[in-house]
Amino acid sequence: MAISSSSLSLSSSSLALLFSIVFLLGCARRTADARYAPRANSIADLISEDLYRSIFLHKDDGACPARGFYPYDSFIAAAEFFPKFASSDCLNTSKRELAAFLAQISHETTGGWATAPDGPYAWGLCFKEEQNPPSSYCDSTNTEWPCYQNKSYKGRGPIQLSWNYNYGPAGEALGFDGLREPELVANRSDLAFKTALWFWMTPRGEKPSCHDVMVGQFKPSKADLAANRTAGFGLVTNIINGGLECGIPDDPRVNDRIGYYRRYCQLFNVDVGPNLDCANQKSY
Repeated sequence: MAISSSSLSLSSSSLALLFSIVFLLGCARRTADARYAPRANSIADLISEDLYRSIFLHKDDGACPARGFYPYDSFIAAAEFFPKFASSDCLNTSKRELAAFLAQISHETTGGWATAPDGPYAWGLCFKEEQNPPSSYCDSTNTEWPCYQNKSYKGRGPIQLSWNYNYGPAGEALGFDGLREPELVANRSDLAFKTALWFWMTPRGEKPSCHDVMVGQFKPSKADLAANRTAGFGLVTNIINGGLECGIPDDPRVNDRIGYYRRYCQLFNVDVGPNLDCANQKSY
């Protein structure tokens, strides 16, 4: 009996669910509230100081303005401040999330270029603040987190935290005045890493957290499905900078993020998962 092709087709929602399931394969067990459980492993068990140095081979080179600013101990201390980060009961999921986070902050702070020594993906954490910002990144329409005179909310830290509406709540969560003293993010290593992890762990508006995407807790809405926003590293890029980078075929910025991610997944001996880019996704 012949079967029509239409009967074999999957809806976009079914495909999104299938990709999410595939993304989590390799985990023998997950609990429904795994992200709220105590840390299943130490970050130091996942990434030793030697591995950290091999990942960020050139962060302390004289050519990098952030040299000396991103020590291993500061990263570990900040990660322990967020016990849900990279602490899944599935080791591969934890490794993949860690690789994704390190890849994204590497791109945001990269000092690499195509013919750079050791390759373009060995130059993460080269910068601690945005160079030559085009504005002060003040959204004056946001009255909940008002800007202060002569303060710049330019990109700072590993994730390049930007805009008053991010500095304000980050400061509230981490115990500093992000609106009055945003420059602290570029002056304190521990705080710099904490702001990056705060951004990674925190959903905002209709955007899920990067963490939820990487550990399989993302549940796409109807709007997400219509926009082809499916779980994977590409969705994380969409959350971070989708307005400028997503929906564009073969975008070099997206490719740079993926290049870092592939390298780090190889170092952690874990697969990269599906949906690496966001070329076919609409931004939030």
